[in-house]
Amino acid sequence: MTELTLNADDAILPFQVANTAVRGRVVRLGGSIDEILGTHDFPDQVAELLGEAVALVAMMGASLKFDGKLIFQAQGDGPVPMIVTDYSAGGAVRATAKLSGGGVNDATRGARALLGKGAIVLTIDQGADMERYQGITPIEGASLAEAAIAYFDQSEQIPTAIKLAVGRIQEPGGAETWRAGGLMAQFVPSEGGARERGEAVLQSENDREAWDRAAAFVETTQDDELLDPSISAETLLYRLFHEDGVKVFDPQPVRADCSCNRDKISAVLSRYTADDLGDMVEDGAITVTCEFCRTDYRFAPDGGPERAGSEEGAHEEKPV
Repeated sequence: MTELTLNADDAILPFQVANTAVRGRVVRLGGSIDEILGTHDFPDQVAELLGEAVALVAMMGASLKFDGKLIFQAQGDGPVPMIVTDYSAGGAVRATAKLSGGGVNDATRGARALLGKGAIVLTIDQGADMERYQGITPIEGASLAEAAIAYFDQSEQIPTAIKLAVGRIQEPGGAETWRAGGLMAQFVPSEGGARERGEAVLQSENDREAWDRAAAFVETTQDDELLDPSISAETLLYRLFHEDGVKVFDPQPVRADCSCNRDKISAVLSRYTADDLGDMVEDGAITVTCEFCRTDYRFAPDGGPERAGSEEGAHEEKPV
């Protein structure tokens, strides 16, 4: 169990309810989610959906026991046909979305309205020379939290409760910044939650009672409790579970960090023919923009190195 660190932003706090098999994580995102959402010029409701996805994948990815990556994708036929975010071991997160070019207005809010009919694809990348695990389920429910709960129910058979919140807050001095928060609880029998997928996990009346009680408490969580920087994750957990007792463990950091770099893009360009590369040239150079962090990488017309630097209004190019 860790010492309490009050008001910790950009961190994931694991917890366990008393001595039950109810375990979970709370995530509070400040500067990291403001950087990610501020990079993109998405309508607020799209930014909110993407922020929820980042909070969700951070809580899910924090359980990785290897040096890999968790990739969350939601693909549908709505005005936002795709959102994608990933979490790399160590706490790096990034995210982006694709808009169809119309259909997003003030009335278009929530996962169902924005994504439409489609599927959630969750990929666990364990690194080079290791097999990938991928789960695919239909998008169900009106919210991303409901869709994620349905994913766990169908793909993993793990009882799960999730609350997500994203919004802007007014900082001292008048600046508005994005914040996001999430709370996820699951019933995971045995130490560490190791078990066979598909196993019936609620095996006793006491188990069911413990889970139903914890899930009901999670459902009472309000958006402001997840977003207000003056309410720490520890305070929230105490509010919810003080009657039963709750233990917290070492927090894990989260940061906005993209894995793109010049070498990776150069390797991709090397696969194209000279004619294909010629078609990509604009203003005497090939410019490739990362969809996640919006960094511009410039290359010579043949795909080779060019003077480092970014286009006006873009982020500075990252060092290789």
